[in-house]
Amino acid sequence: MTPGPAAAPVSEEAPGRWRILALLATAELLGMSLWFVGNAVAGELGARWGLGVAEKGGLTTAVQLGFVAGTALSAVLNLADLLPARRYFAVSAFLAALANAALLAVPSFALALLCRFATGLCLAGVYPPAMKMTATWFRSDRGLAIGTVVGALTVGKAAPWLLAAVPGIGLEGTVLAASAGAVSAALLVGLGYREGPFEFPRRAFDWRLVAAIVRHRETRLATAGYLGHMWELYAMWTWVPAFLAASAAATAAAAGGDGAGGPARTVGALSFGVIAAGGLGCIWGGWAARRIGYARVVTYAMRASAICCLGIGLLFGRSLWLVGAVALVWGFFVVADSAQFSAMVTEVAPPHAVGTALTLQTSVGFLLTMATIQGIPLLAERLGWRFAFPLLALGPALGLVAIARLQRRATFGTASGPR
Repeated sequence: MTPGPAAAPVSEEAPGRWRILALLATAELLGMSLWFVGNAVAGELGARWGLGVAEKGGLTTAVQLGFVAGTALSAVLNLADLLPARRYFAVSAFLAALANAALLAVPSFALALLCRFATGLCLAGVYPPAMKMTATWFRSDRGLAIGTVVGALTVGKAAPWLLAAVPGIGLEGTVLAASAGAVSAALLVGLGYREGPFEFPRRAFDWRLVAAIVRHRETRLATAGYLGHMWELYAMWTWVPAFLAASAAATAAAAGGDGAGGPARTVGALSFGVIAAGGLGCIWGGWAARRIGYARVVTYAMRASAICCLGIGLLFGRSLWLVGAVALVWGFFVVADSAQFSAMVTEVAPPHAVGTALTLQTSVGFLLTMATIQGIPLLAERLGWRFAFPLLALGPALGLVAIARLQRRATFGTASGPR
């Protein structure tokens, strides 16, 4: 019997994948610009409603809580599988833009928090789906591709500070510009995205698998490392701009100025740069993981960010350029390991429970961020900004212990395939 022709090998490189990656990265940058809008305009909102430092932190905490609620709702209802990806993303981005713009119309701080919560709820349909959408186009170089998208959304999260630093833009201009960006993201994906060739099997989130994940030691350790990362990340992003402003004011006061607020535009642009530096960090993390593996990337990143946590307060009141240089290094490394933690969980979790493990990791991680987002301003008020950030070093320190233990129990691949 004559054997039939051999099946053609499936290409690892889908045609057009880099164009789709550029589209998704741009859409994430524009869509995620909504995340920190409340903080970038906290000065104006604070003056309007007489807000204290901790209440201003609530503008970010509300987004975090909304995002947790949105990811949980999406997982339980299995929205990512029931709805076409581009429609789910586009509708979510458009609704997030509306919730953000409503911030200008509300008459009270309580309703402002509700707007921020709704924005986070809708962004749950913008952030996680983009990771999956990217992965359907990449089999090789997947870690680099996802790292690029995470880098783009990091720059997007920094964008409100750049907008707020534009002369004359004010509260209304900053809020509306960010909402316009999210509407553009919705149109970009709604009209330009198509599903990639490497689709994932549809698996619903299953609460019954949570107990199995909690009992699985390797998954617990990988998740513990991620939680250490999250303990630090969003508190750093939220409060470094306030730290830089306070440091600049202290420098000005020491030089004989009034110290009222330091060079506000310079601080705003530097705050953008510090958070946006994480975009380059994410790309580095994806590139490095291809060569040295996930575990070593997260280890290097957590060590560097822990050193910055401990050291930056010692520079409070010094030259803004010196403080800013350390903050830029911190911004680069604080998020460089983010995508790699998720990749680690996909490797070590039981295969039938990967989706549930990722959902649980994300939800608990974002819930944890609320503790440090609200805790840092309390420390700053009682001890001063010089001693506020060392608390954050506990996260990467514990994360390093967890990953070291995990490395003794598991062998990791790289972002481009197993070792």
